[in-house]
Amino acid sequence: MLLNDADEELFDIRRLALLVEVVEQGSITAAAELMMYTPSAVSQQLRKLEQEVGQPLLNRRSRGVVPTEAGQILAGHARKIIGQMRAAQSDLDQVAGLKRGSLTVGTFPTLAGSFLPVVIRAFKKRYPAIGLSLRSARFDDLVSDLQSGVTGLCLLWDYPWNRFHDDSIRITEVFQESTVLLVSRSHPLADRDEIRMEELRKESWIVRAEAHPVVEVLQRSAHEAGFEPTIGFLANDYQEAQAMVSVGMGVAMVPKTAVALQHPDVRVISLGSAAPLRRVLLAQRQDKVYAPAEVAFHSTLLEIARERAGDYL
Repeated sequence: MLLNDADEELFDIRRLALLVEVVEQGSITAAAELMMYTPSAVSQQLRKLEQEVGQPLLNRRSRGVVPTEAGQILAGHARKIIGQMRAAQSDLDQVAGLKRGSLTVGTFPTLAGSFLPVVIRAFKKRYPAIGLSLRSARFDDLVSDLQSGVTGLCLLWDYPWNRFHDDSIRITEVFQESTVLLVSRSHPLADRDEIRMEELRKESWIVRAEAHPVVEVLQRSAHEAGFEPTIGFLANDYQEAQAMVSVGMGVAMVPKTAVALQHPDVRVISLGSAAPLRRVLLAQRQDKVYAPAEVAFHSTLLEIARERAGDYL
């Protein structure tokens, strides 16, 4: 195909990139989240690409999509083209692109003490000249900072019974994490790998103070198991909670990221399939054009999340 052929047109590189992501993910919805588009926008662009090619590229099924023979062939060529384009972009970035600027990210304590440092390390290595700052805050303050522009993006969380929704904010699921049980190493149940909530009705519980969300997690889990939990100690943070568990003051229920730094005298035990799952979310404003630094952090964070998601289940 020659560039000066009047009757021929080159394929749109952005549509090729969407095709590759959809083929790799096996889902238009999953690809849309990664590429920061809506599923309807991705479907529209893929239909246009199929019109350019002149034949179907995807077979759409109830549980996803699979490429046709033509789609597989085009996706293979597209991967090579996109790889070359990324290499070119990397070279240009070295000259005048993402190697400058600043970014403020909002986060919450359990993530700042576990998963986020891994992301920051990778981000700083790739973009050493971007000034990165963090703001650790409570949920409502994180949302307020994002909406007012104090932060460019932020990390939030939710549970199945209180899904976060705000029309002004775009969210992307980063990963899901399990809720686990903490007991002292001298506790009678310390040698168990998994425990059912029904077995814990007589325990004294250590929870976070000031109406912390983990209190509701405990209460819901206990009520489903048929008992009212006895609260024995209110801890100001998870480090204090672990310390009290370690000396036998009670047991605790915590999100798994809260024990990234585990006390040596505490055992972490699975609550099995009944354990509540917490979603960790990346939030950005819907109404703004994302700065290059924000796009780069978004991409880096999701890449690390895909590598480590299994660590938190």
